[in-house]
Amino acid sequence: MTGFESIVGIDPWTALFTFLNMLITFAILAKFLFKPIKKMIDDRQKEIDDKFEAAEKAKSDAEALKGEYEAKLEGAKDERDRIVRDAVVRATKREEEILAEAREGANAIREKAHADIEQEKKKALNEVKNEISSISIGIAEKVCEKEIDEKKHRELVLDFINKMGEAS
Repeated sequence: MTGFESIVGIDPWTALFTFLNMLITFAILAKFLFKPIKKMIDDRQKEIDDKFEAAEKAKSDAEALKGEYEAKLEGAKDERDRIVRDAVVRATKREEEILAEAREGANAIREKAHADIEQEKKKALNEVKNEISSISIGIAEKVCEKEIDEKKHRELVLDFINKMGEAS
């Protein structure tokens, strides 16, 4: 083999050693490089899948919590409405009680006022009777110029006033 052919030419032993060298290199790379890299990629893929699964679980949990929250919110709204209705019923009842008490109080005051008026009326009527009786006795004494029995005259005047009161 000449100089140029040895550079460009194919030597079977060199080709065999190169092929064996390549197989050994590939076996070493497969053992120490490809398997760890494949394991690392698989672990990373598993980690990503776990994160997606956790995200899906978190999403479903959030939806469940949202549903629970909405149910509780609806329950709270129902409770609020019930409390408001109860408060309105109690307020209406209390209003009716207060009005009834006020009516009773007004009726009692009115009845007392009527009784007071009647009492004052009787008192004034008695005072007027006594005054008229005294005046009429005085007039009768002057007219007759003698003393009239006051008791008898008072009875006559009261009888006259009573008859006048019954006539009106």
